[in-house]
Amino acid sequence: MSNADQGMPPITALVPMKGHSERVPGKNLRAMCNKPLFYWILDSLSRSKYIDRIVINTDSPEIARLTTTLFDVTIIDRPAHLQGDFFVANDLIAYDLSQFPDTEFFLQTHSTNPLLKTETIDRAIETFFRQNMSDSLFSVTELHTRLYWTEGTPLNHDPSNLIRTQDLEPIYEENSCLYIFSRASFETKKNRIGESPMMFPIDRFEAVDIDEEYDFLLAETLLFARLGKSE
Repeated sequence: MSNADQGMPPITALVPMKGHSERVPGKNLRAMCNKPLFYWILDSLSRSKYIDRIVINTDSPEIARLTTTLFDVTIIDRPAHLQGDFFVANDLIAYDLSQFPDTEFFLQTHSTNPLLKTETIDRAIETFFRQNMSDSLFSVTELHTRLYWTEGTPLNHDPSNLIRTQDLEPIYEENSCLYIFSRASFETKKNRIGESPMMFPIDRFEAVDIDEEYDFLLAETLLFARLGKSE
């Protein structure tokens, strides 16, 4: 069934993947639960009812070769001015959008979100397109914990009134797992988060984003547990 049949416009998923990784060397190709790390998010996207196309922007011939072998994806060869560790992420998104001038809606996620489920991706898409107040959506993790500013000032609680942490007003962390936006929204704000964004809470078991070695080990442990329960 096409997106149009379900009342959804075509949605292109953007998944940037570079070959070099400073904090977790080679993480995009590193094995997680006996598959390359990138496998898990591409598998989730491939199963979505609404994703029309999956696009991988990469500077790595090996990533391009393996992803196209395992999945139906479109490769964008990353230009030299957007390679390395210090390019501006929004410039990379703008370049990707320029390659698909006839596409209006985009979803961005990352290979470093291996626990993100297809059901969550589809629910986010449905939530976004069933409203007309927000021009973009980004996923968040709800936190109920005592937080402080650098100088020691409490951010979200009164130290003289130690209520239970579960009763604290929640704080929301942008978890980098999922963004949905239109071309018009991006071009207006020059950002994947638009002028009137919607926060989309997701289960913290899905929200692990791999930045450090600890994150990789945590994600793999959780993924092994999930796969064991599904057998």
